[in-house]
Amino acid sequence: MISFPNAKINLGLHVTAKRKDGYHELETCMVPIPLFEALEMILDNKTVFTSTGLPIPGVDKDNLILKAFKLLRKDFNDLPNLNIHLHKNIPIGAGLGGGSADAAFALKLMNNLFDLHLEDWFLEDYAAQLGSDCPFFIENTPKIATGRGEILEPVSVDLKGKYLVLINPQIHISTKDAYSGISPKKPLGNLKNILADQSLWKAHLVNDFEASIFPKYPEIAQIKDRLYDLGAFYAAMSGSGATVFGLFDSKPESVEWKEGYFVFGAEM
Repeated sequence: MISFPNAKINLGLHVTAKRKDGYHELETCMVPIPLFEALEMILDNKTVFTSTGLPIPGVDKDNLILKAFKLLRKDFNDLPNLNIHLHKNIPIGAGLGGGSADAAFALKLMNNLFDLHLEDWFLEDYAAQLGSDCPFFIENTPKIATGRGEILEPVSVDLKGKYLVLINPQIHISTKDAYSGISPKKPLGNLKNILADQSLWKAHLVNDFEASIFPKYPEIAQIKDRLYDLGAFYAAMSGSGATVFGLFDSKPESVEWKEGYFVFGAEM
């Protein structure tokens, strides 16, 4: 069986408090976008994981797809072995949720492959054990996320027909580095109210990480400015970076970006 994990962008991202468990309280709207990779699973005599496309750092045992398989096997210990192949297309550590999507889509794929008949809320519970963004990709629809990112509330965000441009300058920003510049605070506006009126987004839809990351990495800030120059009605960094996205009413003119950038455009 095969599925196609997709990336996400964050519309607004507020870090509202530091938790006792070391995590942070967040408020954000996550929206799925049409940037995909391919995940295939077939039954086999032994469990094997392979990948093509973008290189995946680290060792296989730390891959979230294999962790998802092991998590299910704890409760369903008679699950057969799998030959798993991932074609990686979403930049890693870029604020686009690629690894989280892979884990969530792996859970959904195994649920179908093994006829487990687990409902979405059950899969979301498994996904939350793998990562804060993972539960979002189970239903994979626009959601306001709070808590660590695992508490999800449906929200009406209509980007159908809009044009998305993603630019990743291949700058690595570690999670530790991103959070080191954050001073948690309550947001000034109501996220749901802001999302309801796209004319408010440019002035009021804020990613808290930009305030500390842009001075350290002015190249990222310049990408955001250029997307606005090209006519975006909204542009922002996604997650903790370094990807910047622009949303346009129609496809913008084609421009040259710096060599080595990851550039992606698609109609939403």
